[in-house]
Amino acid sequence: MDQQDILGTRGGGPTGLDDATNDARTGGSATPASIRDAELTHVNEQGRARMVDVGAKPVTARVARAAGKVLMAPSTLALVRTGGTRKGDVLAVAQVAGIMAAKRTWELVPMCHQVPLSGVDISFAYESDGIAIEATARCKGETGVEMEALTAVSVAALTIYDMCKSHQRDMVIERVRLMEKDGGRSGHFVRED
Repeated sequence: MDQQDILGTRGGGPTGLDDATNDARTGGSATPASIRDAELTHVNEQGRARMVDVGAKPVTARVARAAGKVLMAPSTLALVRTGGTRKGDVLAVAQVAGIMAAKRTWELVPMCHQVPLSGVDISFAYESDGIAIEATARCKGETGVEMEALTAVSVAALTIYDMCKSHQRDMVIERVRLMEKDGGRSGHFVRED
């Protein structure tokens, strides 16, 4: 694949795929007009990715809470609880990794803005089938911190997997999701499940 393929400048659609492939994936033509009609804010008039300009938005307090879970065998969970894994304190390392990841979300997710985080907190709960993770991110800024909270949960979960994989390779990371967000024009959102 050359640079034109990666940038999506070959083929007929905004994804760089030919029209037949776009039609097969979307159930119709994925033209720039159809993308604009869907009101995707990270797509420009030509159907190409862009970073949204948030400069005119007011600075407000923003908060987001995300959750996820790592499913594991009872024997692996017992090792985490007792500190018996070969790599050390799993949850302490996962907590630091999640916080570090939240701070670097803008470097990992291409269209995210660099957000001046005022706080990130990660908590863990032992459950019968694994470890539940919850992360809260806060800032005062022009854009929200949903991606930072989701990134914190994701990387904390990946770190738990990494630190326990010598004991169990079939662990499952599941249900990484936004639980709540507040601040900004879209207001307050709370997941209903």
